[in-house]
Amino acid sequence: MDPLDIMMNKEKIKPYFQAVVSADKQLVIGYEVIPKYQSGNDFISLDWFFQDSTIPDEYRLELYDYIQMLAFEELQREKQSVILYFHYDVELLVKDQGETFLKRLSTFEKDGFSYDNFAIQFKSDEIVDKATEYKHFFFYLQSLGLRIVIEELGQSTSSLDHIVQLKPNVIKTNVSFIDEEELPHMFGEVHQTLSILSRKIGATLLFSGISNFNQLNYAWRNGGRYYQGDYIQSPRATFVPLDCSTVRLRKSFNHFLVYERRKIEAQVTLTNELNTKLRESLKLLSNDDAFDEMLMKVAQEFNQYAFRLYICNAEGFQQSSNAQKNENNEWVLLEEGRYKNWSWRPYFLENIVRMSIEKKGILSDLYTDIERDERIRTYSYPISDELYLFLDIPYDYLFEQEGLL
Repeated sequence: MDPLDIMMNKEKIKPYFQAVVSADKQLVIGYEVIPKYQSGNDFISLDWFFQDSTIPDEYRLELYDYIQMLAFEELQREKQSVILYFHYDVELLVKDQGETFLKRLSTFEKDGFSYDNFAIQFKSDEIVDKATEYKHFFFYLQSLGLRIVIEELGQSTSSLDHIVQLKPNVIKTNVSFIDEEELPHMFGEVHQTLSILSRKIGATLLFSGISNFNQLNYAWRNGGRYYQGDYIQSPRATFVPLDCSTVRLRKSFNHFLVYERRKIEAQVTLTNELNTKLRESLKLLSNDDAFDEMLMKVAQEFNQYAFRLYICNAEGFQQSSNAQKNENNEWVLLEEGRYKNWSWRPYFLENIVRMSIEKKGILSDLYTDIERDERIRTYSYPISDELYLFLDIPYDYLFEQEGLL
């Protein structure tokens, strides 16, 4: 399609609106504005027009302004207190110093709208190399009340430093690439990282591309406050009722809570079971038992639960060998683990302090064991004021028990 044809037939351009829904209120809080061009009976996305840097800047700025005007007029008609999310080529905006966009916004201030009714979306890969250059300009826009959205984060966290520098109001990540039936755990780790980062810098995490129930569940479990996608609401030529997804979301959240509660109950039950069993096992041990001898006795008692055990002191230094199952499912001692230090591991110190105060064991979250390359959990228990037993539970056992994966 010829760009000049687009410019000569602007009356065929229409903004579509895809709702963004919040988890806390289960209401529409905004709309992503999607420019489309009517060709026959079809409306074709104009993303290509704005992304093509060979098209003259003045053409693209003019079309941006035209789309924004149409979207603002819809906002005026509907009188909804929502946020409009506009895509923008960051280089074009900076080159123009935001003049065209801000001039358009100023015309709507007298109608009762403020700058915080609007957000500008930028693609992550367009700003990753120029975060320092754009930082002050972004801060200026935010000082006016505009919201900054950085989008298309999702499959990796390789360039998060520019997010920290720019401190966007919203971090947007697309989950459409995640298969409906299989949600690989490595993506969960990426999105957990984004969730933590969002909280640290005061940003909101928005999950887009949600097209099914499992992806909504995934977004909910990984700290998403805002949701968007065809499963929530498909793009429309007009605004939708603010409560269009309330019933579905409340029903889904209830389902999620019931399922997650069962998982937490299963983890607490296993922790209590291991606490009781280990207390009884320790009563049968002699104070004269060496660490390795103690481990082998405990290993026999916990044969159904564990594939590896070891003992560390409060500073993280391993005091024993590894008691570990070999290929024949027999317990053997592996000396090379002795005197390694594990205090660098996340949550190590926190768990040591908790065990010291609470005098009971702790079950870890799921993580991937480096040696076995499988998902496991670790149970740790205070066997004295200075010594702690660590028991690694294999994937096979967790898989067989409901709620432990």
